[in-house]
Amino acid sequence: MYQTDPPLSPKETLPTMYDLPSEDPEEKGLPDQFHLLQPQLLADTFRPPNYPSNQIFTASDMNLYYDGRHPLWHKRPDWFAVVGISSLYEERDLRLSYVVWQEFVNPYIVVELLSPGTEKEDLGQTLRDVEKPPTKWEVYEQILRVPYYAIFDRYQSEFKMFELKGAHYVEVNLSDLRFWIPDLELGLGVWQGSYKNVNMPWLRWYDKDGNWVLTPVEEERQKVEQERQKAEQERQKAEQERQKAEQERQKAEQERQKAEQERQKAEQERQKTEKLIAQLRALGVEPELD
Repeated sequence: MYQTDPPLSPKETLPTMYDLPSEDPEEKGLPDQFHLLQPQLLADTFRPPNYPSNQIFTASDMNLYYDGRHPLWHKRPDWFAVVGISSLYEERDLRLSYVVWQEFVNPYIVVELLSPGTEKEDLGQTLRDVEKPPTKWEVYEQILRVPYYAIFDRYQSEFKMFELKGAHYVEVNLSDLRFWIPDLELGLGVWQGSYKNVNMPWLRWYDKDGNWVLTPVEEERQKVEQERQKAEQERQKAEQERQKAEQERQKAEQERQKAEQERQKAEQERQKTEKLIAQLRALGVEPELD
């Protein structure tokens, strides 16, 4: 084979995502509903504050090609995230697959959702067949060296987090089903709530204050509620001002009536005095007036 000088990089010589299959012929059909909804919630709430949105890529059930020596070998994580890379392939195209020798950035975290058929492999409890590609655990731990590997069992509401320490994953002791990742300024934990009208335990991200990161739908709902509350406050303020104006009007009316009563009283007194003077004069008495 002709060798260039200098040698071409793997990006130039190995297959690209356009060349590699984006579907797994051995995994026909769609996953169950949970495997569709849970990755959506993870993606909706994965917003590391120290990375702009256009430098974050997340995917679910996408072919992840990891070995340039075996270009067709791949895994299909239930969900994974990459940071510090364009959200679009070469900043221009939607990804068909994620090809590490084209991207040069490995996933930062992988999440696998346990199911009966994949539980042992997800937990690293299967031995590799030397005639077959490495297991998920081996790929994430030994080849891609993904810093964080999370596993969630919805049937048991069990959340496990593994952190890469040296050459191997070490399970983290989770006291409250939450795990904080400093470099992301985000934490991952189990949330009991309703997502897409399904109330159950879900895996989702939370912020530095311990608050669950809102999905776009929740943000819009919160915005509408805040605007409603603001409008209600303004309505109440306007009503209070109206009542205050009405009270001031009533007070002014009372003062006017009081002044009118005093005027009428003074008029009555004047008329009474004039009548008395007239009576005295009629009797030939000239009253002494001040």
